[in-house]
Amino acid sequence: MKIQQLSLFVENKPGRLSAATRALAEADVNILTLSLADTQQFGILRLIVRDVERARKVLEDADHVVKVTEVVAIEVSDRPGGLAEILTVIDGAAVNIEYMYAFTTRMRQRAILVFRFDDPDAAIALMQSHDINVVAPVELYKRVDERQ
Repeated sequence: MKIQQLSLFVENKPGRLSAATRALAEADVNILTLSLADTQQFGILRLIVRDVERARKVLEDADHVVKVTEVVAIEVSDRPGGLAEILTVIDGAAVNIEYMYAFTTRMRQRAILVFRFDDPDAAIALMQSHDINVVAPVELYKRVDERQ
């Protein structure tokens, strides 16, 4: 139930972000969701795409250093307190969240959040033991297709 995410450093200069996304566009790779965090000198662009290996190759061919990491997509009630409930479960189990961001689609009127955990397998087991839906990649891609 883990999803592969691409992470790449992007120089904090005009045109560097668009160069990476343009390379993917020219290769007909669709970005399903992304997160961009920055510092003064560089940013970290995190992407979820359907064809991870193809996107990785395209980006590396465009001179980007790319790392593939595993993240977990979790369904969260889209209402006040929905995220707080999930975080309470996580806090109680001493599973560390390294970062998180929202997915660009919803499922069954629920938000989808992407989490990077220090131990994704433990996080998945924890969520499942509390009847929290961990979204499988196939299910996620199907929902993305349905919104188009």
